[in-house]
Amino acid sequence: MDKRYHKKALLLSYFTLIYNLLEGILSIIAGVIAGSIALIGFGMDSFSESLSSIVMIWRFRSYKKMDADQERKIENRAIKLVGYTFFILGGYVLYEAVKKLLLQEKPEPSVMGLVIAILSLIIMPLLYVAKNKTGKRIGSMSLVADSKQTLACVFMSLSLLIGLLMNQWFGIWQADPIVGLLIVAYLFKEGFETLREGRLCSC
Repeated sequence: MDKRYHKKALLLSYFTLIYNLLEGILSIIAGVIAGSIALIGFGMDSFSESLSSIVMIWRFRSYKKMDADQERKIENRAIKLVGYTFFILGGYVLYEAVKKLLLQEKPEPSVMGLVIAILSLIIMPLLYVAKNKTGKRIGSMSLVADSKQTLACVFMSLSLLIGLLMNQWFGIWQADPIVGLLIVAYLFKEGFETLREGRLCSC
């Protein structure tokens, strides 16, 4: 197996982790300044998404020292761990979406929030494609699953952008939590599929 792609997978995971942490911090700061619950929730989502990147860093950081059997075992564990992170993230997004609907929390307009969402919509699709291709190249189902969490980040950024704009232009504050519920369905579906694939790999 070409170790260059393993190194690329590790670097992509580090970049994703750092980006998500910065995105989370900036979103919460912007949310506090604007009084926007939507932005604060988006920042917390970013921290939740970091869990999958941490698993990938653990998966690939010792790739030079592992033989084929060790790599297979750690890959199987990573698949399961990434599967669980889908449910952790999905559970948090579900909580936020239901809370917003019940408490009628309206996303407040924020220039910084719009910039964060647009940046994420530019950067995250590129990261998704890079991780998905790299995962398939080295036969790492865990990295392919992790790339789908990155894709979920794209959806959540779109949800934030739609929520901010729909509320600002038309007063339709429900758009953000409704899109959030659709994202929950996607996350749970991917979580179940990832765990199922992990069980098949363990056989």
